[in-house]
Amino acid sequence: MLIAAVTVHESRDPHRSRDIDYTGAFLVALTLSPAILAVSKGSAWGWASLRTIGCLAVAAAAGLAFVAVERRVRVPLLDLALLRNRVLVGSTVAILIGAGTINGLMYLLSLYFQNPAALGMSPLEAGLGTLPATVGLVVVAPLVPRFAARLGGRQVVGLGFLVTAVGFAVVGFTDPSWKYGAFVIPLLAIAVGKGLSNGPASSAATASVSADQVGAASGISSMARYVGAAVATALAASVNASVITDRTVSGHSTSEALASGLATASWVMAAFSVAGVLMAMLMGRRYRAEKGTLQDSAASAVAHLHTLPTTASGARA
Repeated sequence: MLIAAVTVHESRDPHRSRDIDYTGAFLVALTLSPAILAVSKGSAWGWASLRTIGCLAVAAAAGLAFVAVERRVRVPLLDLALLRNRVLVGSTVAILIGAGTINGLMYLLSLYFQNPAALGMSPLEAGLGTLPATVGLVVVAPLVPRFAARLGGRQVVGLGFLVTAVGFAVVGFTDPSWKYGAFVIPLLAIAVGKGLSNGPASSAATASVSADQVGAASGISSMARYVGAAVATALAASVNASVITDRTVSGHSTSEALASGLATASWVMAAFSVAGVLMAMLMGRRYRAEKGTLQDSAASAVAHLHTLPTTASGARA
């Protein structure tokens, strides 16, 4: 806090209205809450049940109302004109998929590592067991700008998702006999792939808009991380629980059911990662790699919670 107080300078636009879009904020919450609830409870309620469909209907109605409100409000929570920016949309969806899949996996792996019928780790051991993911992100960060300069930003994002998909696919073969060591390499692959895709996608999100829109673009893609993490974690947990229940009912042992649940959820995350490759294409052929520094690209690669504006921000695609 002291460092922030000394080094961070306040910036204000004296001409910008201080109105707050309370209606838009409420409608965003009303869109996300029932959608996440439906995804979380869908397997228990039944995907065609009245409660599941009702939650999805409320989410859809609130989403449409949000768009209508944002078109009319004087200071919108989201400038809908930004959604016409192909590079911003593609990179934001790529960020959403990347953040969602890795968070969903980390949640399930933590549960699997701690379950007595699986690896039987303590909470501390399970936490330490996921450290390869952090190591992978940190190690790949300095390499991202070199790859982007040599291959191009879109290509690196696509390569990152491809590597991530391979890591998820390996976890998709989880067997009850697996020990912790079997998870280390796929964990590293997933983290390395996430680092490769996150850096260029984050930089593209802020470099594709004008200087006065950087804050809004950063906010959109940062919000995508939280939405992706929440929805993907709920979906992964729902798939995992559904498969475990089905396997248990059909007479499989607890360890077999747990392994099947983790494997199936991981295949779902692999499918989303493959979709991320398509999102890299959506970033557009007109996407121009950012002209920022090594520090910019490295920071973007490891900043998995926020989209950081770089010295390239303000460049147009």
